[in-house]
Amino acid sequence: MPTAAHFLYIPGVFVLGIVVGWILGSRAAADAYAAQLQKTNPRRDDTRERR
Repeated sequence: MPTAAHFLYIPGVFVLGIVVGWILGSRAAADAYAAQLQKTNPRRDDTRERR
């Protein structure tokens, strides 16, 4: 029979994994969205026009 610590430890590690995965996934999604925007709307080089 598992001890009482297992009833706290296992769900705690599970929730921690969900939180870390959520943070890393949201960062990756934001980076992918920014890359897609850059690909579809390339910015012009404005340094030549300032002369």
